[in-house]
Amino acid sequence: MSDSKSISLPIAGSASVEQNDSPKSRDEGGDIMSEIAKINRDNTIVLYMKGTPDQPMCGFSAAASAVLSSYGKPYAAVNVLADPEIRQGIKEYGDWPTIPQLYVGGELVGGSDIVRQMHESGDLAKVIDAAMASAQ
Repeated sequence: MSDSKSISLPIAGSASVEQNDSPKSRDEGGDIMSEIAKINRDNTIVLYMKGTPDQPMCGFSAAASAVLSSYGKPYAAVNVLADPEIRQGIKEYGDWPTIPQLYVGGELVGGSDIVRQMHESGDLAKVIDAAMASAQ
């Protein structure tokens, strides 16, 4: 059995991207918080979820990814079930105890309920549009 871990980062509306990482590379100067910061820095919209947008593994993750997909904007989805360090680390990184977690422009937006509420009020579209404009 290999010690290598794979974090799936499917980009909605785009080809899948895989980020391969191993505990060895984290021991050589990279830690989980730095890795999460890099993922958030490299992607305008990131959803940390259980499963993938095509195969969500909980109802909250399914709801959050469905809302994001409805905007037609590319986003990275990190399957926290694929890496226990990411699963725990993201909770500490944003000081948010539950998954899914949505980051837009490097900032924590919130979990599934907040994503849904912001979508219904129109605020999520504004946050996403502003972040996409800043990223260009």
